[in-house]
Amino acid sequence: MSLIAIRKRCLIVETSFHENGPPPARPLKLAASCAVIKNPYAGRYEPDLMPFMAELRELGTLLATELVDTLGKDNVEVYSKAAIVGLNGEMEHGAVWHEAGGWAMRTVLGEPKAMVPAVKAVAVAGYRMMVPVHYIHASYVRSHFNSIEIGIQDAPRANEILFALVMGTGGRVHSRLGGLTKEAVSVHDGQR
Repeated sequence: MSLIAIRKRCLIVETSFHENGPPPARPLKLAASCAVIKNPYAGRYEPDLMPFMAELRELGTLLATELVDTLGKDNVEVYSKAAIVGLNGEMEHGAVWHEAGGWAMRTVLGEPKAMVPAVKAVAVAGYRMMVPVHYIHASYVRSHFNSIEIGIQDAPRANEILFALVMGTGGRVHSRLGGLTKEAVSVHDGQR
């Protein structure tokens, strides 16, 4: 029997056409693919979360593929992941997404090296969360530090988890604060 029972899916696409100054050559798109699932461990302690983490890879692939289909694989420059656990769960139930969601995005995107940022919380339905993103090939590309808000008004319920993956098409509109640029990445170690 599967540990994954999806109640709801949501795709959020935020498009920035302008940020004062001249319009960018192409609008910046940030997208979040979310799934609300039943928490198989709500209300009890489970010592072995590894089967859940392994099964979540399939959900991660589903969400990552939706984002690539929405934005275009060659357009993706930033990524991240998030989990909001309902009140009858624990933080560790969201932490399983580190490997499952990160693995899925790396696989779908062709194995970029930068670590995948993450955020998680235990919260009530309707909780909103800012999810940080950064450049997929080097974590220290300052122009690509950004965020997108996620949340669903009726999720997660107490016995649910909301899992999200995020991708975007570029750095901040009119980024001009110096630091490492994507064109100057040379070490190819996922950092610089």
